[in-house]
Parts: sequence; C-alpha cells; structure tokens
Amino acid sequence: MVRGFAPAKVNLYLHVLGRRADGYHLIDSLVGFADIGDDLTARPAAELSLELGGPEAAGLAGSGADNLVLRAARLLADHAGISTGAALHLHKNLPVASGIGGGSSDAAAAMRLLCQLWGLAIDQATLSRLGAGLGADIPVCLLARAAWVGGIGERIEPAPALPPAGIVLANPRAPLPTTAVFAARRGRFGDPGRFAPMPQDAAGLAAALQSCGNQLTEAAISRVPQIGPVLEALAHLPGALIARMTGSGATCFALFADGARAIAARARLAAAEPLWWCAAGELVAGRELCR
Repeated sequence: MVRGFAPAKVNLYLHVLGRRADGYHLIDSLVGFADIGDDLTARPAAELSLELGGPEAAGLAGSGADNLVLRAARLLADHAGISTGAALHLHKNLPVASGIGGGSSDAAAAMRLLCQLWGLAIDQATLSRLGAGLGADIPVCLLARAAWVGGIGERIEPAPALPPAGIVLANPRAPLPTTAVFAARRGRFGDPGRFAPMPQDAAGLAAALQSCGNQLTEAAISRVPQIGPVLEALAHLPGALIARMTGSGATCFALFADGARAIAARARLAAAEPLWWCAAGELVAGRELCR
C-alpha cells in the first residue's frame, strides 16, 4: 500500500485581471498550501475502485464514477497503457466545493500515488498537462508548493518559499460553485499583485498581502452572505495578522505568527461557532508536500 496527502490550497491573494472572449477569466494569484488536507491510499487491485471515508465524505456521496480521483486515475492509466487497477481509499477531511482545491488536490495526490504504485516515470510537465484537462487547479496541486498563478490558471511559476506561519481555515458549511461566483463578479478588473522579495516571517507576509486582496469576495458574499461573518470572526481572533477569503469561497483563512497560535485560535472559533467547519495548522514553506 502507498499513502499520500492532498493539502488544502490557499489563495493568499487573487486578482481578476480580465476576461477572454471565450468567457474564461484571467487571474493573478499567490497560491500556498497548508498541512491541512485529505489522506489517500492505494493498493494493487485488478480494477480501479474508490472507497470514501472521513468526516466530509458525505459531500461526495453519489459522485460515483464521476469522482475526480477516479477520473484522474483512469486518465493516467489510459495515458500509460496500464491494464491493471488499484483500490483507492480517500479519507475526506476538507469540505466539498469550498474554494480550497479539495477535489483538485485529491486528484493530484491520486496521480502521484499511482505513478508510485504502478512504477511510472512520468515527468511533472506531462502530469500537469494531463491534469489540466480535468481541472484548472490540478497542475498547481501537482506542484503542491507556493506558486504564482496566472492566465486562466495554467501559468504556474514556483514562488520563493513562504515564511513560517500558522493558519486557520473556516467555512460556514455553504458550498459555493466557482462558476456562480465568477458569473456574479462586477466592476473593473484589477492589476497584478505580485511582490518581491518574499517576506521572512508571518507578520511580513501579512503586511505584503495588505496591498492585495481577493477580488471575488464581494461576488461570493452576494451568493453566500455568511462569508461576511466568517471573515469578521477570523479577523477578531487573538493573534490574527490578516483575514481573507480563499479562491472563490466560501472558505476563509487567517494567518498567525505560528501554528500554536493558530491552533489556540481555532479552538476559540470552534467553541463560538460550532456549526462551522474550521481547521488549524501551518503553511507549507516551500518544498513539495507529499507524505
């Protein structure tokens, strides 16, 4: 059996720069990953199968063969000419359709795991090309480290290592489709938000992010008003350096000086808002996260 980890993707900022003639929006974002995520295992089997478990598995009930993990596995097997299968088990900790790339990260982890299980030597560029056909976030989730993301999500450049920082993620238990948020976006387009050099600590990162933002927040709140109270609650947690929405929502995050402060803040938030999903951990500094 081989084991893998699918980390939560966090858009530390997300600017919308324009819209192509085909309707796809152009973005600029700094993406990081947290040590909060889903766990995946794979073992040899005659056919491909997927078993679901974990506290958030109910959100995937009924997905069947359309589950992104199975689709990624089939795509990889077809590309490599693999005739055997694999028994996959996904322990789902991240809520579904929550703006933290859970499905894409699961699919990326499955591709990495199956390359190991099947003994495939497929380079990162080829895996990214295959993954992009399933979802725009899969290539950056395959990288699983800090990156600048541009275009419609296909332009990925590794970013310098992020500084050590604690993070709290919170979601009001409201799924929010990405397409609905982009459809609700109004107003002028933004400018790129990239900065250099990368700050050396969490306080410096929060300060650098003050000049950026998530330009989908207003549109997301118009669809899920509960996002507003989540942002306010995160911003008022003791030790919070900055609070933002990630991706297209509805998950929001707050940064802290370290993981211990984040864990303490998460306990306080969970006690105050027991119906929300919330988790705490640390940002992944730089190297690929695959355990």
